Amino acid sequence: MAIFTPHIAVDLGTVNILVYDQNRGVVLQEPSVVAFSEDGDKIKIVEVGRAAKEMYGRTPEEIEVMRPLRDGVIADFYVTQGMLEYFIGKVTGRFRLRKPVVIISVPYGVTSVERRAVREAALTAGAREVHLIPEPLAAAIGAGLPIGTPTGNMVVDLGGGSTEAAVVSMNGIVCAESVRVGGVHLDEAIINYIRKKYNLVIGEPTAESIKIKIGSAIELEEELEMQVQGRDQIAGLPKTITVRTSEIVEALAEPLSAVVNVIRAVLAKTPPELSSDIIDRGMALTGGGALLREIDTLITRETGVPAYVADNPIACTVIGAGRTLSELHILKRSVPDF
Repeated sequence: MAIFTPHIAVDLGTVNILVYDQNRGVVLQEPSVVAFSEDGDKIKIVEVGRAAKEMYGRTPEEIEVMRPLRDGVIADFYVTQGMLEYFIGKVTGRFRLRKPVVIISVPYGVTSVERRAVREAALTAGAREVHLIPEPLAAAIGAGLPIGTPTGNMVVDLGGGSTEAAVVSMNGIVCAESVRVGGVHLDEAIINYIRKKYNLVIGEPTAESIKIKIGSAIELEEELEMQVQGRDQIAGLPKTITVRTSEIVEALAEPLSAVVNVIRAVLAKTPPELSSDIIDRGMALTGGGALLREIDTLITRETGVPAYVADNPIACTVIGAGRTLSELHILKRSVPDF
């Protein structure tokens, strides 16, 4: 049936959107950014994805560039619908004979209203049938954890808008916690730190670049540094400073402590039988946040449970959601509202 009807999985993230085709694997990874203009009551989409991200902070006032998802959930329905329509069309072809069956990952802690918004946005964007899967469950499958067995498997999904920790067993989530702290909030922490310390105003793209190039969860033996350009808050003129890793560690301390607290909360709720499995197996870190230097070391040190970064952490959720396309009947038994 999949030969005639496209079956695709979508990781609808705050920072990135990834699409998995059942026959071709991961076929698309682009920023969840849309550039649009308003024509009366209508929204006209100008650019989507990478091209829109390059326009961030560089457009005339009639064109707005935004992330239509915030903290892992839809913040603007119509812009999200337009973005989904664009990416679904890009993957399945504009002139397809059959509408695709789509499975979309959603944060564990979403409300029924937020869940309905995702489903309706996908249906309006051209999906024939929409299934929703909790992100921690999809991430666990994508990380290769044996979730179908009666053993405890722990996954921590460090996304762009939220962080979720969950213990998975027998194709279902035993216990989970979610906090709306993710990669975007780490960027904001860097922006605030540099503004307070250096009176320098920088934008989100610059903060993200600092996080990627020299950011770390703990102090490094060999400190990294980079030149940062921005606008002096007092003089209002361009200014260049040098930022070091130790400063970024200090800037990220508060949001990362919130991440550690979520993991601790899940470990505290985990049944004793599954806790012993988790100590033996460790916890898998997925999502873009798992790429932050030494994040696994910090989590291991703070919780006492070994943590490791999964292979291809950014794509784990969409790969896991994609693998369930052929096992929808199994998940319907364990995932409510699937």
